[in-house]
Amino acid sequence: MVKISPKISKELKGKNILVTGGAGSIGSHLVKSLLKYPIRTVRVLDIDEHALFKLKRAISDKRLRLLLGSILDKDRIEMAGEKVDIVFHTAAVKNIEISEFNPIETIDTNINGTVNLIKMAMKNKSKKFLNISTDKAAESSTLYGTTKKLGETLTSWAGTHLHGIKFASTRLGNIVETRGNVFEVWDEEKKDGKSLSITDLNMQRYFFSIDEAVDFILMCLPIINKGEIFVPKMPSYKIKDLAMKVSKNHKIIGKRTGEKIKEILITDEEKKFATEKNNMWIIKPSK
Repeated sequence: MVKISPKISKELKGKNILVTGGAGSIGSHLVKSLLKYPIRTVRVLDIDEHALFKLKRAISDKRLRLLLGSILDKDRIEMAGEKVDIVFHTAAVKNIEISEFNPIETIDTNINGTVNLIKMAMKNKSKKFLNISTDKAAESSTLYGTTKKLGETLTSWAGTHLHGIKFASTRLGNIVETRGNVFEVWDEEKKDGKSLSITDLNMQRYFFSIDEAVDFILMCLPIINKGEIFVPKMPSYKIKDLAMKVSKNHKIIGKRTGEKIKEILITDEEKKFATEKNNMWIIKPSK
């Protein structure tokens, strides 16, 4: 259960909020959490009509606005962002394998889409903009990670050089409950009586629950200032140990293109510009 914070409540009171990709795994949980606060409205922009339908059935709240549209459609996002105070940007092409086979669409969505939203936020005079990124952006080795790193860079640039709105990013590791992750694959394989697929026995990953992720995102909102990247201190797990909790039958399928054995949350270079706190690093723009 996401905790209700008086500090965040004060930050959100009476605000109009836009969540891009808001019908997705993280986005929909963020929307549900936002509706626990005294906000004015939350607008969910997503290209997935069925996911918007499911969100509408799951939430009965007059403050919810469901908007079908793409972050590549400039006219649509300008309408979606009219009089919006806070933007949470979660929309992205996220699957590593799909992004590698669809580079133009991935670059268009993850980079040009972010540019469109930054411009929209400035034009509509929003107050805060929080970009949701990934640990794949740290020393990126995949197209997805590279585009998300560029998204962080764009957001940090905006926070440093543009005035009238505060920009920042959060860099999260893997979320246990998100769609398309390894746990979903394992559940399907176990149900079908198959061995669980493991890419490499030495593979390690950072994991959060979705409530922990949303808690962290909201925690960062009051401290956004000038293009920071907020990185939570997340626990790291060996994939084989996680798999053992699901089933003892495994098969090794080998690494996918660009996959790392062990991911990192923050690089050594970034630590030079970071402030370390109990539960996070705050990476400040180097320039």
